[in-house]
Amino acid sequence: MECGKCIEVVGKDLPECADIVLTKESLSLVESLTRTYWDVIEHLLAQRVYRQRGINAGKKFDFLPETAHIRNGKWKAGPIPADIFDRTVEMTGPASLRKGLINGLNSGANVYMADSEDSESPTFSNILTGQWNLRDAVRRTITFESDEKKYQLEEKTSVLMYRPRGLHLQEKHVLVDDDPVPAWIFDVAMFLAHNAKELLDQGITPCLYSPKTESYLEARLINDILNRIEYLLGLPKNCVKVTVLIETIPAVFEMHEIIYELRGRIVGLNCGRWDYLFSLQKKFFLFPEFVLPDPGDLGMDQWFLTAYSLLLIQTCHQRGIFAMGGMAAQIPSKDEAINAIATEKINQDKEREVKAGHDGTWVAHPKSVKPSLLKFKAFMPGPNQLHVLREDVKVTAADLLAIPCGKITEKATRQMYRVLLMYLEGWLRGVGAAALENLMEDVATAEKNRVCLSARLKHKVKLEEGGRLDARKMQAIMKQENRQFKGGKYPLAKKLVRRMIFAKRLPEFLTLAAYEHIISVRNLKGI
Repeated sequence: MECGKCIEVVGKDLPECADIVLTKESLSLVESLTRTYWDVIEHLLAQRVYRQRGINAGKKFDFLPETAHIRNGKWKAGPIPADIFDRTVEMTGPASLRKGLINGLNSGANVYMADSEDSESPTFSNILTGQWNLRDAVRRTITFESDEKKYQLEEKTSVLMYRPRGLHLQEKHVLVDDDPVPAWIFDVAMFLAHNAKELLDQGITPCLYSPKTESYLEARLINDILNRIEYLLGLPKNCVKVTVLIETIPAVFEMHEIIYELRGRIVGLNCGRWDYLFSLQKKFFLFPEFVLPDPGDLGMDQWFLTAYSLLLIQTCHQRGIFAMGGMAAQIPSKDEAINAIATEKINQDKEREVKAGHDGTWVAHPKSVKPSLLKFKAFMPGPNQLHVLREDVKVTAADLLAIPCGKITEKATRQMYRVLLMYLEGWLRGVGAAALENLMEDVATAEKNRVCLSARLKHKVKLEEGGRLDARKMQAIMKQENRQFKGGKYPLAKKLVRRMIFAKRLPEFLTLAAYEHIISVRNLKGI
């Protein structure tokens, strides 16, 4: 499918919606942005590698001295549009699931974030279907029929936001001059080319979530690209609003600077807790003191997580934007005892967030919306807490890098391996959000488990049950756990997981290592 002089769609077996999504206008926008910003993206990704080398050599993270004037300056980000002034509860889910998108928008949540990132397996069919679903949702024509039941949007729905893939990923089914286009550019260009004008005509703000940001220079790039899109599409300047996920260790040290670079369009920061733990383990992989304890011991009462959350709240409110809390991943069970425990965990988590000063929170299931909303409104009667400045908070670099403490057990090691394996098997089949052991899991959990298992193995950690987790012990655990998983994509998943856990050099992202197994292209020369 040739769409221009030098842009080509090389995906095979395209879904029926491809002609609706891959229009001349949208692909021309992708081509123009790729040509303009490809080298900048490559440079920024190289900067990530350079920074990691410094960490490996013992260089400590700290707040940047060269940007102290921004942190100390008296400035505010731009005004927040009225239609997103209340973001008390936000629900998320993959954009490609049409029924899920309808149910999410009808869930009663203030916001529904349709996702092409962590909860999406980025097969080209999923990505294109997601864009088609979003297009129909914006126009309120989206429907879904199953088992003689028809799903459609109610009169009042959640505000729609969209999360594209990260800057580190490529879309290998679309080429410009024979090279894959950046996935972030493809996703954002498609979403805005199809929907920005339609949303504005309805009086609705086009809103994005931006993931995996690591520096203010990356935030500057995001702002530059959005400025360019607005110009090329004839949109008002800064009409596209952005919430940035603070889910990497480098980003938490540059929150003021990230807001400053996006100050005309940023409306919030979000605590991406599982990805933050993934980032901590990955960045300090060589250091045994940073090996993470069992997931059950990694609550927000860990001081480094408390400091991260409080600093984010203080920073956001100082600059006049929202401080969004983290995900409640609990999902309903047929076992009422499990449901009671899940509800109590949701209540405790949301009460902690609202009392700390967060303006809203995330949930993974429609049945978590109401209890989360009730808990927040019990302590936050207004639409937000922008007035809660938390001037009492004093967070240092040492606080953000406080050593995690807790147990390291074989039981949890086995559980992490099982969840990683089950998740990856589904991801290879095109399933990006999976109900596993009473939680809704996505790539963030898989990534955290992967690097944690690798770190435990590398440093041969002591196990509470006795002995150390050396290569022989890890192989025995994997062999025993593998017996219960057969068929489907499990043979490939087992192979990939083993390769990543035992790799001499830690793979940067699971999604990069596994992506080659879900692409479906024709005539892919040299890629």
